[in-house]
Amino acid sequence: MAVEPGSFGHWLRYLPLLPAGTAVHLHDGKLKDPQTVHAAVLHIDVGTRDLQQCADAVIRLRGEYEFSRKPDQVHFHLTSGHDIRFADWYSGQGFRVSGDEVLPASKTVEKPTHAVFRRYLDQIFTYAGTLSLARELTPVSLANVQPGDVFIRGGSPGHAVLVLDVAEHLTTGQRYVLLAQSYMPAQQIHVLRNTESLGGAWFAIQPDNARFATPEWVFRREELRRF
Repeated sequence: MAVEPGSFGHWLRYLPLLPAGTAVHLHDGKLKDPQTVHAAVLHIDVGTRDLQQCADAVIRLRGEYEFSRKPDQVHFHLTSGHDIRFADWYSGQGFRVSGDEVLPASKTVEKPTHAVFRRYLDQIFTYAGTLSLARELTPVSLANVQPGDVFIRGGSPGHAVLVLDVAEHLTTGQRYVLLAQSYMPAQQIHVLRNTESLGGAWFAIQPDNARFATPEWVFRREELRRF
């Protein structure tokens, strides 16, 4: 399907992949179990800590997109509801968490480099998750799925899967989606394989079905959201 140049969906379409056949590794270098649910692995770091899990992978990709365009527009909410802007963070307005409280804390003023941005994201990953991300997003109908949308269930446990791309059959109008996820523990972001059909990495959208199944999670129809 056509995507607008400069949009999140257009940016996602050009994400680089690691070589075909690459295994999915966890943050500590161990292999993900199982190795049967992915069709490809994104060429993007997972970090060395158990942080970049499911919702964090969505935050990572959305954050990288925004950083590539307008770094000062990057911001994400913590589970507490606090809105943490990257521009404030690198300008010296940090935060610390004490129990259930999020308190202001001064930090070193830095330049908005990508390395600084990655450290900002690690702090977001630590205190955000599916609950906070779900609150940031707007519900959309499954029939109108677009690249950049997110299947998400907020909670513990919860899960989030990003729609990388959407294709539509020229004669039937049937829509198919390409999906990506991380999981627990933190692992490389990978393109999901459709293990239930011969569709390879593409999943058919059935708007009338109450459930939408992915290899490691089943979402409800109404759990599709958009930035």
